[in-house]
Amino acid sequence: MAKIETVEALREIYRPAAGRAVEKELSALDPHCKRFIELSPFLLLATHNGDGVVDITPRGDGPGFVAVPDSNTIMIPDRPGNNRLDSLTNILSNPTCSVIFLIPGVDETLRIRGTAEIRDDAELLAGFEMKKRLPATVLKIKVDLAFLHCAKALMRSRLWDPEVQIERSTLPTLGKMIMDQLGLKDDGESQEQMVKRYKEALY
Repeated sequence: MAKIETVEALREIYRPAAGRAVEKELSALDPHCKRFIELSPFLLLATHNGDGVVDITPRGDGPGFVAVPDSNTIMIPDRPGNNRLDSLTNILSNPTCSVIFLIPGVDETLRIRGTAEIRDDAELLAGFEMKKRLPATVLKIKVDLAFLHCAKALMRSRLWDPEVQIERSTLPTLGKMIMDQLGLKDDGESQEQMVKRYKEALY
């Protein structure tokens, strides 16, 4: 076993990317990308701070919750969360970010790379009102690169296949796991209590 430390050594193992794998890169969102985003209720946002420390966070809402005002811009509302602000503080020091969009039942994904800014314009926030609640901020991303990613990863994982879904009870409740991690004796709230609390604070 050897540690691979150079691109040359890496390319001795992997053949060069070619054909559609390279040619499919776009510098703006085309109608297919826009339609993909319109149907997507879930994304993963990757950011990193000035020291290069990476964070990836999930974001979700109803299909089309991400706005596409033009071919080089997407806007993501920031709904109530845990207030860690990992992604947002990263963006303040390094605005480069990447996004992967998923659609339930579709094995392909959409990948976007761009430059983000955090906005709290009253008019902008108003456009994302949900159940009479506004997002705290909106993440506005200038798209530099976009491309559709092949289905292999989701096909291998069978992510959308009901036959491989596990019962939630296979794992302890989130409360129990966190209490164990903190070395506390309390079992925390039940799964039912957590779900009820989350539903009351989604917006």
